[in-house]
Amino acid sequence: MDVEEEQDAAEEEEAADAPSAGAPAPADPVWTAAEEAAHARMAEALLFAASEPLDEDAIAERLPAGADVRGILESLSSQYENRGVNLRKVAGKWRFVTSSDVAHVLERERVEPRKLSRAALETLAIIAYHQPCTRADIEDVRGVAVSKGSLDQLLEIGWVRMRGRRRDAPGRPVLYGTTPAFLEHFGLDSVSDLPGMADLKAAGLLDARLPPGFSVPMPSDAGDDEDMSDEGGDEAEFVTDFQAGDGEQ
Repeated sequence: MDVEEEQDAAEEEEAADAPSAGAPAPADPVWTAAEEAAHARMAEALLFAASEPLDEDAIAERLPAGADVRGILESLSSQYENRGVNLRKVAGKWRFVTSSDVAHVLERERVEPRKLSRAALETLAIIAYHQPCTRADIEDVRGVAVSKGSLDQLLEIGWVRMRGRRRDAPGRPVLYGTTPAFLEHFGLDSVSDLPGMADLKAAGLLDARLPPGFSVPMPSDAGDDEDMSDEGGDEAEFVTDFQAGDGEQ
């Protein structure tokens, strides 16, 4: 057999293997009602067990070849429309979500204790014993700048409040003092019940050998230098009072 005959034979073989132009495409599989219900259950199980939303291709990989994935998902979505969970398509993927009208039954409220930072505790102690005092007073006792976060945290908790402005200081800085909530939390009738030097020494909170002249101030619920008519102040001035603070120390 010469070269031309070999080429003719190869062309005839390729023509025989190729589908004819008029041949119909393979038909989609025909599923019974029971098979379609089984496919729906498979897809439902996949969606419930998935830890993240699934796209149609991911679901199709797990179902029998030729399963109508889109039709199954649309049918499931309709079935779950008025139930406690709904099947929703989000960003091209499908997932079960809690129905919005019953979401409130899943909410739980609990109180989580918040631990104060060391800087906030020191700031609270200074305010309690030196009140009413300004931010500059606190910095003078601590020896470092008071961060905005420490005072903000104490104000948010409700243990510290603004008590007006000091009239005899430049800029009339904001005065701070403790609140009834502070007394309730620490079991005090008034700030005068705060432990004195002897109590602090007995509790081991003070060194037995204190420097000469050291004393524990006697706190007061009110001060002669308060301007209560200005209590609350202007919010912009309050914010400005904090802006000079450095980071948490």
